[in-house]
Parts: sequence; C-alpha cells; structure tokens
Amino acid sequence: MLSEQEKKEMLQDARNTARRDSFRATGLKVIRISFDEYIKALDELQCIFSAFKPSAYIAPTSLNKL
Repeated sequence: MLSEQEKKEMLQDARNTARRDSFRATGLKVIRISFDEYIKALDELQCIFSAFKPSAYIAPTSLNKL
C-alpha cells in the first residue's frame, strides 16, 4: 500500500505535463507493410531460434479456469 505522502507525490507527478510528455512515444516513425511482408519477416526471424524440445513433464490442468 502507498502512504498518503506517496499518493500525493504520484498525483502531483501525474499533473506535470513535461513529465507526462517525456513518457510519450514521440518521433517514432510508423512503417506500413503488407501482411505478406510481415509473415516473411517473422519467418526470417524464426530462423535465428532453434526448434524447441517438447517437455516430458505434463502440466496439471485440472485447476485451469477461463
């Protein structure tokens, strides 16, 4: 839990526009590519990683909930 002083500091920090702007993703260039180009890039990236070895351990799933 936050103390009252910490809460006040966080609220004061949230009102600071210069601090807020420093967290914004400014100047990022959006690159638009087709779906086929995206899949090709993922396929090329996957060549870096080796195939994973299936685990012999079976995870219990009786407690899984949606």
